[in-house]
Amino acid sequence: MLKELVSYIFPITRKVRSSFSGDLEINLINGRKVLDSKSTNYSFGSLQRILKYALEQIDLNTKNEILLLGLGGGSVVETLRNDLIYSGSITAIEIDRAVITIADKEFGITSDEKTHIMCEDAFAYIEQTDKPFDLIIIDLFIDDRMPEQCFTTHFWKKILKSTGKRGNIIFNTLNDRRSDTMAILEKLEQNGMNCRMYRNLESTNDVLICGYA
Repeated sequence: MLKELVSYIFPITRKVRSSFSGDLEINLINGRKVLDSKSTNYSFGSLQRILKYALEQIDLNTKNEILLLGLGGGSVVETLRNDLIYSGSITAIEIDRAVITIADKEFGITSDEKTHIMCEDAFAYIEQTDKPFDLIIIDLFIDDRMPEQCFTTHFWKKILKSTGKRGNIIFNTLNDRRSDTMAILEKLEQNGMNCRMYRNLESTNDVLICGYA
């Protein structure tokens, strides 16, 4: 309680070393913990607001199976469970064991009967899975950069293969990659999806939301 009160005056920071993202910071600010990398928010700050907005555009009542590529500190899982009262199955893929530990120990996000957190490379997972999902959320960042695989035709072919017949895709991307994201939008529309682009959320990100009619 004392730390929470102090955090309204002086932010309290603890660093955790990640082999993928360098130093991660668990910051207690105004009584609330957030997870930050060196250059950007990772979870429970602006990122959570961006993806909450995106999720509010989806009818979650029709989604029994959600795939989350990129767990971070677990803010998407918290938003789904606590804010949007989603009770279906969530499979979360996260390559960084340190981040999974932070999600568990600092934010209470862990595997349970309906939440399956796996320490695995997201690109390897989507390459081999044959399970269809009703919603795929792509939220893959290393600090303030995105892996180039996110913008390859091969990756999106695998994403489409894993999207159910009436499924949706949420792609959280950076506004400085807009031309690459627009190329993806065009390809998805050619494959029969309806797509919407939400631009400059929190002044930094674009979000692409697509689904079958």
